[in-house]
Amino acid sequence: MCLGIPGKIVEITDTEKKLAKVDVSGVKREVNLAFVADEDHSVESCLGDWVLVHVGFAMSRIDEEEAAKTLALLDELGEAEQELKAMQTGAL
Repeated sequence: MCLGIPGKIVEITDTEKKLAKVDVSGVKREVNLAFVADEDHSVESCLGDWVLVHVGFAMSRIDEEEAAKTLALLDELGEAEQELKAMQTGAL
């Protein structure tokens, strides 16, 4: 399964190539903004935006509340995954 992970654009690294650093739960990665920057929303104006990141691309802009909800859900799923692994190995 492939998921888009919420991240906040914290730095524009190359306006010409539409590249930026995104902070995803404390981990910073460079991503391409080609799908979220356009004539109405320049690369520079993306600074501070929350986006869904997938395979190195910011796929869409989302609001901060939606990002927080998604990150919380992903945290919960991570905990559930750990529980399922423990059940499979007989640790529970």
